[in-house]
Amino acid sequence: MNNMSSENKTPSVCNCINLRRASLVMTELYDKYLAPSGLNINQFSLLRHIDRLGPASVSDVALKMRLDRTTLVRNLKAMEQQGYVQDIAAKGSRSRQLTLTESGEAVLIAAGQLWDEAQNSVEQSLGTEDLAALTSLLSKVESMMP
Repeated sequence: MNNMSSENKTPSVCNCINLRRASLVMTELYDKYLAPSGLNINQFSLLRHIDRLGPASVSDVALKMRLDRTTLVRNLKAMEQQGYVQDIAAKGSRSRQLTLTESGEAVLIAAGQLWDEAQNSVEQSLGTEDLAALTSLLSKVESMMP
């Protein structure tokens, strides 16, 4: 995690910078918890979405994750190379059908326990009420763009 002293953590006058800083800290925290699984939070989220959607196209996964296709394809390529994701679409099909492999399911289960620990850590640090308020505010921020 970032080793800045607390005196250097004064909020910026820029709301965007404050959100980006908080996002970086949260990403580092989840990555630290997930490290024993070999996944980072982006990879974990991708595997979890594919698992929950069942066989799904790249477009469906991108839409559900609210990511652009380029970012998704870049992350997906690594997951396929590691043997966690496979395309089960018929040969010649124009649309890929993504699903987890057995090793993808296994790493997702192991990482899921670590993710739960990260979730609990955040809730312990922020408290239930503040976490609910943060979630509500983040939803409002996300809805600012149509």
